Formats: sequence, structure tokens, C-alpha cells
Amino acid sequence: MWYNNILETIGNTPLVKLNTITKGVPGTILAKIETTNPGNSIKDRMAVKMIEDAEKSGKLKPGGTIIEGTSGNTGMGLAMAAIIKGYKCIFTTTDKQSKEKVDALRAFGAEVIVCPTNVEPEDPRSYYSVSSRLEREVPNSWKPNQYDNLANSQAHYEQTGPEIWAQTEGKITHLVVGVGTGGTISGTGKYLKEKNPNIQIWGIDTYGSVFKKYKETGIFDKDEIYPYITEGIGEDFLPANVNFDVIDLFEKVTDKDAALMTRDIARKEGIFVGNSAGAAIGGLIQLKDKLKPEDVVVVIFHDHGSRYMGKMYNEDWLRERGFLQDEKLTAKSILSKKESTEIVTLDTQKSVLEAINTIKSMNISQIPVTQQGMIVGKIAESDILSALLENPGLKSAPISEIMTATFPFVDLNTSIDKISSLINKENSAVLVEDETGKIEIITQYDIINAISG
Repeated sequence: MWYNNILETIGNTPLVKLNTITKGVPGTILAKIETTNPGNSIKDRMAVKMIEDAEKSGKLKPGGTIIEGTSGNTGMGLAMAAIIKGYKCIFTTTDKQSKEKVDALRAFGAEVIVCPTNVEPEDPRSYYSVSSRLEREVPNSWKPNQYDNLANSQAHYEQTGPEIWAQTEGKITHLVVGVGTGGTISGTGKYLKEKNPNIQIWGIDTYGSVFKKYKETGIFDKDEIYPYITEGIGEDFLPANVNFDVIDLFEKVTDKDAALMTRDIARKEGIFVGNSAGAAIGGLIQLKDKLKPEDVVVVIFHDHGSRYMGKMYNEDWLRERGFLQDEKLTAKSILSKKESTEIVTLDTQKSVLEAINTIKSMNISQIPVTQQGMIVGKIAESDILSALLENPGLKSAPISEIMTATFPFVDLNTSIDKISSLINKENSAVLVEDETGKIEIITQYDIINAISG
């Protein structure tokens, strides 16, 4: 048996029991692994459904251009379908989204416009507004508008819900889903509640999003809105696809918990998934007291970990945000193991001869160069030698004439791996500002000393 094109492989994704990460959570916990879709995310389902509905209604015409605001996954589904069906794609996204997502969209031939995250949806610079403007300006174009296009929810009502019902033989008691556009939870939840009204539908939200408070109070609170790191869930407006009548409760999960849980799913279950899966499992663990041993819980794992290699799966990224405190040596721990000494610097106006004398007397090979107290470059023994061989008269010239780029700066949380990678032929050291604001220098010798100590 074969498929006529890649779109026919969408759906029928596996349901896999979680065994380690949910220890201590009552019930049977099953993950719906949507990464096996050809675009590696659940969004393939609704992307094709939205296109097919637009073709039937005449909104999307042959040779047309699909224009959409997307965090990446919907764009991937749309781009894949566009290739098969002969459409062009222009996507707007936010600067919060991972580079991998943007690169993946461009790999499918789509044009991608990156817009600022920290603006109101109505702001002309927002990715919503830019996509709407392009739809007006580009001839023969169509905007799916995944947030308010109910074909999004319908795709899950027709596919995801029936799959889960059949795979659990109707035994499902709880559905746990990270909520962004609302299509997955609303469509799947509607189908499941029609089969059994007692099934609980739990939405996972993030701090900085409006869903939880709106569900509980009916109040849309703009004061709750602020930038957050978690991708794919939460919103600063109310998409038409979020059916609050279907969702029984919302639970908020912090950026830190979502990021660390995402990594734990890979490490403890061998399932390589994205940020919203980490948030969903984090929320489920927070709600574990509401579960009984006989419950059957299905958690949606939306997308693939390969889209987050520069973020949740990057230890330096986690450390920079204070999410990761582990035993690995960092700039802070390296500094704690070395004697604090005054860093030797030279002002840009000092002469090359003075630099030579300082290097000889201090028995050092490179010196940071300052201007008005700020480090602006460095001068090395090798730089001086090269310069004097070319022009011996430079001895009396200011060192600003021959200095090179400054040593790289790192912060206290930077890992030993990153620091080691920055120390090379051009840079024999890195600079770091300690907790008091004092500039310290870390050399290869300091790293070796910290490891052996």
C-alpha cells in the first residue's frame, strides 16, 4: 500500500503510556504523539482542513497566495499542503518564536516576516495586523485566520476526538491540552463530551495569558497580559476557536516549569517534544490531586523537540534565564575557585612601548584596553610583534592603533562548555562582571584549576 501524497499520511497518531515522568500521578497517563504527522505537529490536521474548506467556498482560488500569522507549526502544515496543491505562502510570526521554526518554514519555500512580540494585537506592527494588511494588498490571497476559523476546531472534532475515543476504547476520563488557538481542545473536547459528558477537559495556560481568569470570572483582564517565553499556548485575546463551554478548567504553568518539563519528557520517556508538551505535563502534575487511580488521562503532545534546539534543549539558554541550576561549572563557580586579583588594563592613549613594558613586568600575554573606564579592546604580545615588524616606529603610537576586538563578555550563569568554546587562538580569556559589578577575567588556566580543584 502507498499514499498518493504526503497529506494522506496526516492523522492516526499513536497513543503512548507515560511511565516515569508522571510517577505519583494517579491513573493511566497516555500521550497522543502528534509529532508523527508529516509536518511533525498536530497543526497539520487543521491546516489541510482550513485549505479544503476555503477551496470549496471559493475563498482560495488556483494559484493563490496563503497569508497567515503563525508561531510556526500551522505555517508548516499550510506550507506542506500549499506545495501539494500549488499555492504560494507568506507567513508573519513573532520574534519570540524559535529560529528553527522560522528556518523550517523557509525550507518549505515560504516567505517569513518576523514581527515584534511585545505589542498589542491591534498594533500595526503585530503579526496579526501585518498578515491582515498583506491579505488586503496581495492579489488573489487568502488568510486562513486559524484563531477564528472554525475549520480549525472542526478538524479535531472530525479526526482527533474520534481517534482518542477509539484508541482508549471509550475509557478516557480526562483530556489535557495546552491552549493557543483553542482548536485542538475545543474540537476534540466537543466530540469526547458528546460521547461521554462526564469526560473532563483541562486546558493548560501560561502566566501572561488571559484564558484562566476569563474562564473563571468572565473578565478579560488586560493587566494579566505580559510577555512570556512558553511557545504555542496562551493568548492576549480571545480566539473564536476557544470554546469555554467545553473546557472545564484552566491551569497556569510557569515558563520555567514548562521548559524544564519539556527536557524531562525527552530524558525520562524518550519522547522528543516541544514546549507545549512540557507545559501540559507540568499542569497535569499540578492537578494530580483531582485524579483517581482508575482514571484514563490523555495528554496532547503537540509538536517536535527539533524546533526548540536553541531554546529548551540548550543549557546556556536555560541558564541565562535562571531556569537551570545544576552541578556543571559556570563562570560564577570558576570565579569562586580563583583568587580575586585586580585586572590589569591599559587606556587607549597609552603608548605601544608602555604596553610592552607592562606585559614584561606583569608576565602576561594579553591586556584589556579601556576608554573612559570601559573595556573597548585588547592588546596581545603577538599584535605588538606583528605591528613592530611592519613599522618599528609604532613604539610611540597609542595602543588604540593596534588593539584588536575585546575579549568576549559572559554572564555569571554561562557554562564551562560555552566559556571553553570562546577561548581560542584569538581570545585567550573571557571577561565576566561579578555580583558587585567588578570585571573579572577567566583564562584557560582558571578553567583547568576549577576542574581539578
